[in-house]
Amino acid sequence: MKKKVLIADDTSLFREMIKNALSVDEYQIVGEAVTGGEAVDMYKEKKPDLMVLDINMPKMNGIDALTSVMEFDPKARVIMCSDQKYEGMIVMAIKKGAKDFIVKPFSASDVLKAVNKAFEEEEE
Repeated sequence: MKKKVLIADDTSLFREMIKNALSVDEYQIVGEAVTGGEAVDMYKEKKPDLMVLDINMPKMNGIDALTSVMEFDPKARVIMCSDQKYEGMIVMAIKKGAKDFIVKPFSASDVLKAVNKAFEEEEE
């Protein structure tokens, strides 16, 4: 059975890059959100196995969206991504429950590595 993935990024190019990276047989993209609020609403509706969430998003940033998702589902698998290399943001995201962090620009292998790691940790 395919693992359901939700992508939340306000930049269509990065959403497309993530989709392409996860176009392998074991993953199915179940939705794409452009704002943090959309990401939270879609997560609640679609209940994906994993969400890739950008930190810098309009209307609600990724940290606030992560907080809302973790309150709704404490076992949520969320990987954060951002073009900012701020250590504080990475630490904050991990403390709030993110499984990993991908720095933009990223490669397909960066995405796959983080996603596979998030699933492996749960299976151990």
